[in-house]
Amino acid sequence: MDTTVRAATVQDAQLVCELLNEIDTLEIGHPETELADVLADLGKPDADLEHNSWLAFEDTGGGAAGGAGRLVGYGLLWDDSHGERIDIDQYVLPDRPAMTVHLFELMERRAAEVAAANGAARAVVHLHLNAAPTLDLALIEERGWQIVRRYHVLKKAVSTGGDPLPEPPAGIAVRDCSDPADRRLLHAIRQRAMAEHFDFQPLGYEKWLADPAVAARDWSLCWIASVDGEDAAVMLGRNDRESMGWVEVLGVLPEARGRGLGGFLLRRAFAAFAGLGRETVGLGVDTRNASGALGLYERHGMGLHFAVDTWEVALPAAR
Repeated sequence: MDTTVRAATVQDAQLVCELLNEIDTLEIGHPETELADVLADLGKPDADLEHNSWLAFEDTGGGAAGGAGRLVGYGLLWDDSHGERIDIDQYVLPDRPAMTVHLFELMERRAAEVAAANGAARAVVHLHLNAAPTLDLALIEERGWQIVRRYHVLKKAVSTGGDPLPEPPAGIAVRDCSDPADRRLLHAIRQRAMAEHFDFQPLGYEKWLADPAVAARDWSLCWIASVDGEDAAVMLGRNDRESMGWVEVLGVLPEARGRGLGGFLLRRAFAAFAGLGRETVGLGVDTRNASGALGLYERHGMGLHFAVDTWEVALPAAR
């Protein structure tokens, strides 16, 4: 079957979202991708879609030229490190090994070019895949990819009766980030709290704020917690997902750990989302997180929704 590959545009977001939800349904039984997330990925100010995105179409009889036909594959590359670490997303419908390999060839070549432009000697490329993906893993294992980390997406059923607003522990106070001045502080605490985590990439405040997903967020669901007057923890929540309320970040500064901040903010998030009419709250966690986050979430009633693996390959930078 004839195929065509072209770059994506922001106007392709709905088409991409439909493809990703088709793959979600195959992998976990139901759609999980939000259009807002696809729009945010494609709409980043430095996305460079012309060079860093790929849409693969199969000719369905009307001719694939110009992108007509059925979308069967999607790839996106981004460069937050401006060094050797490069990230990609790649999705192809099952039983298309030639297209899968072709997209990997295009994306790996581009990753090597980006790393070279950054002055790095190699590209260390990461890709996140469902632990039971539609992708034939032999195709990428043969290319030198290997799993380096596993993440769990956890969820918990919530209700106003079962998840009341908790009383803060002694000395702890919480405020939201409705005040723009607190958003810069929220970002700074988040950067410090997450700095020791696997694959953390530092991100400047202005670039973070320019992200469409950040600019559109509900700041009443973003909190700063203080201990004895010292700001020490953050929670960033999202209520724009159809499937569930989402805890995007829960971070506590190292010097403030052991005071019950993480558990308190998590319970407070359960109550807040239940108060907004949500029946489920979810989040993602590195299963090898050194701070013990997985155990904390499980102790508070969260259970496995699905698992995601981080795959890695190291490639020589383009010459």
